[in-house]
Amino acid sequence: MKSEIHCDNVLISRLALDAAKSQSNHAAQLALLTGMRAEEDSIRRGGGEKASTAQHAKGRLIVRERLQLLLDPGMELLELGLWAAHGMYTEYGGAPAAGVVTGLGRVCGRLCMIIANDATVKAGAFFPMTAKKVLRAQTIAMENRIPTLYLVDSAGVFLPLQEDVFPDTDDFGRIFRNNAVMSSMGIPQITAIMGMCVAGGAYLPVMTDTVLMTEGSGLFLAGPSLVQAAIGQKTDAEELGGAAMHAEISGTVDFKEPNDEACIARLRSLVDKFGAHPQEVFARKDYNATEDAPKYAAEDLYALLNPEPGASNLYDMREVIARIVDRSEFDEYKAEFGRTVLCGYARIAGRAVGIIANQKTNQTQTVAMGPAAGTKRIEVGGVIYTESAQKAARFILGCNQNLVPMIFLHDVNGFMVGKDAEWSGIIRAGAKMVSAVSTSVVPKITVIVGGSFGAGHYAMCGKAYDPRFLFAWPTARYAVMSGASAAATLTEVRAKQMERGGRVLTAEERRAIEEEIKASYDAQADPRYGAARLWVDAIIDPAKTREALALALEAAALNPEVPRWNPGVIQT
Repeated sequence: MKSEIHCDNVLISRLALDAAKSQSNHAAQLALLTGMRAEEDSIRRGGGEKASTAQHAKGRLIVRERLQLLLDPGMELLELGLWAAHGMYTEYGGAPAAGVVTGLGRVCGRLCMIIANDATVKAGAFFPMTAKKVLRAQTIAMENRIPTLYLVDSAGVFLPLQEDVFPDTDDFGRIFRNNAVMSSMGIPQITAIMGMCVAGGAYLPVMTDTVLMTEGSGLFLAGPSLVQAAIGQKTDAEELGGAAMHAEISGTVDFKEPNDEACIARLRSLVDKFGAHPQEVFARKDYNATEDAPKYAAEDLYALLNPEPGASNLYDMREVIARIVDRSEFDEYKAEFGRTVLCGYARIAGRAVGIIANQKTNQTQTVAMGPAAGTKRIEVGGVIYTESAQKAARFILGCNQNLVPMIFLHDVNGFMVGKDAEWSGIIRAGAKMVSAVSTSVVPKITVIVGGSFGAGHYAMCGKAYDPRFLFAWPTARYAVMSGASAAATLTEVRAKQMERGGRVLTAEERRAIEEEIKASYDAQADPRYGAARLWVDAIIDPAKTREALALALEAAALNPEVPRWNPGVIQT
């Protein structure tokens, strides 16, 4: 009888949770998370209590009450773009979450993209970031073939900013173009009108497959006042574009419902009648949530990083991988070569993935070429060296060849510089890695764990390289360079400019300039700054990384079409 064979691929954690550094990191992480959760709670309140009371007085639910009824019991929305417009539009009183809620949720067992106006924020009007947030949600839906549900309650374009909302390819009109394209792709779309739907926004529901409308809502290209001003005709809102008119006379709506609750019940019933899922290309292995769970607690991740800006975090990225992959099993690719980038195969919730991750501990490597060939060198954790880029590029090509979705875990300072690096062909190797990422056809999902600086951000599948989803931990830092590096560089530039004018800075003046620049860069590198501008889809709790990745992979698997892979010219 053949004895059972075993692959030694279980990661062993060496994270000392009782060490003073780990406990300090854990406390600081929880403090940061507590503060951010308080900010998120404030954002979720939208326009505030007064606006919510006004919405209830109209007999309508507020947006998050609607979502609670729409989602399956116990299902938490993976909210995307919660921080959109954070700190922006202050001259108009702000626009929490850009006045719209978007995210992935399960409705009657089906994973859906949900786009819901928040009428408590400027009557649900579209700010520039509102349009961009909806477009990002539609892009995710198109890339992954996700059924999309729209809960409409919007006054249309925010007129004071109309020139930034109306005309361009990433503005309001693109939403309706996407409605048509999504329909042509066979992506189900249903709209529930539960409030105002006016002006150009009136096209959105009618461009989708099915339209529901509640009594008391309004759907028209121009409201009663504008109609009277334009053509002299007097009419009330109900006669002009109410639910009864559109159900009985114009035939525009498919289902007329008495109130929000009935409308959402109908919406759920319609989703329940969707046809079968398409066959998945990215197949899922039989999965048992208990038996296949990681061997280490997700909450251990709080002990890994010091969240202070500029903190020197040296840690083994395998500690992260061990807490997000099934059974903590990781088949590491070329483990002894190019050690500042980790590559390997694993499963997350039963789905095969390839992982590309920056290694944050310093590594010893034998130099293969250049002035120091044959000698040993210490490679700095978080820096991409020539061998690391070559390894990653080859691994990425293999994932495409074998139809394996990829997860990128960022904590990267950039590529190595200097004579040794240039002699070894760092530019050529970096180009190879960037090219492999750029031409990939399998789904890519990015998680920014720590720093994501310079060209390292590009090579590790930053926003410009079309990740299906881009998540960030609260410890993420997202910029051309760190605040400390930028401050040192720009202070020196400014000092030399002043010296040419005949003035020499004192040590105190240099320090003041450096601190001012560092503070500005640190603020812009904060993940909340990036998330406000939709560079990040969601800031996630580190302990929920596995859950977010599992849902994102499920969404990616809904799209059975993989384009022909053609990697183009690869630098050799």
